[in-house]
Amino acid sequence: MAALLLTGCATGPALERRGEVTGAPRGGRHLTVASAGFTESELLAQMYALLLGRAGYRTDILTVGNRELYEPALESGRIDVVPEYAATLADWLRAKQHGPDAKPVASPDLGATLRALRPLAAARGLTVLEPGRAVDRNAFAVSRSFAARHRLTTLSQLGASGLRVRLAAGDECVRRPYCLPGLRRRYGIRVTGVDPKGVGTTQAKQAVASGRDQLVLTTSTDGTLDSFGLVLLADDRQLQNADHIVPVLHAGRARDARAVDALNALNRVLTTEDLTRLNEQVDSWRRLPADVARSYLREKRLI
Repeated sequence: MAALLLTGCATGPALERRGEVTGAPRGGRHLTVASAGFTESELLAQMYALLLGRAGYRTDILTVGNRELYEPALESGRIDVVPEYAATLADWLRAKQHGPDAKPVASPDLGATLRALRPLAAARGLTVLEPGRAVDRNAFAVSRSFAARHRLTTLSQLGASGLRVRLAAGDECVRRPYCLPGLRRRYGIRVTGVDPKGVGTTQAKQAVASGRDQLVLTTSTDGTLDSFGLVLLADDRQLQNADHIVPVLHAGRARDARAVDALNALNRVLTTEDLTRLNEQVDSWRRLPADVARSYLREKRLI
């Protein structure tokens, strides 16, 4: 079981065991914000904590790199809020309730995805706030030179070109509908095989930059693409689901209008482009997530 590290705006004990994470909830003006441990989640958690701090709360940031751990902690009230992804969470909660073979309920339609997600969350004592403008979904990139040579800006154009491409991605891409099967079925892309280098890893992007592979699975807010000479191809036929960023709260905290208003303030301004730029500052420029988060909120006059 992965260790759970406590950091952020207030000090507190490290939480090393699941039993401690899912203990009795704390009350009053103390809120715990969870991060899933990767750059974007850490940035969002830092921004949540700063906004809640400005609203009068004392906050901790708890890094828990596993949804199987932080979601039960959120249910119990040991964690108060976590940045989540609408489509991913909807299908995850569906599978948790009905088993791993449950039919997915998320879709590219944000409204339909939220209508499926909110009852699943409410059944577990969770409240899903309004989604923000930022979306982080699976995305596919090619080298800038490859795109220019073949005049490509969309996945449809890649399919229509008839070009044979090798895809750098994770092992699971072979069977997941948003990946290899979807590229072939929805776009007609001639994928000759999957190079198992992971999702958006340095090795995967280097393989495409060097020409070993031609297409890489990454995310729509990947801030390092430019440094590898890569560009995203638009998902113009909506293969990917509506993974808009949503704050998810323990239902007891969702009754606190001040906390909800503080989080909604970020939702109103943060865009996919903004989030990509913030990720780049951490991943490429090596700035600290806390510093990047604070600078952005000051830029937007939220703190």
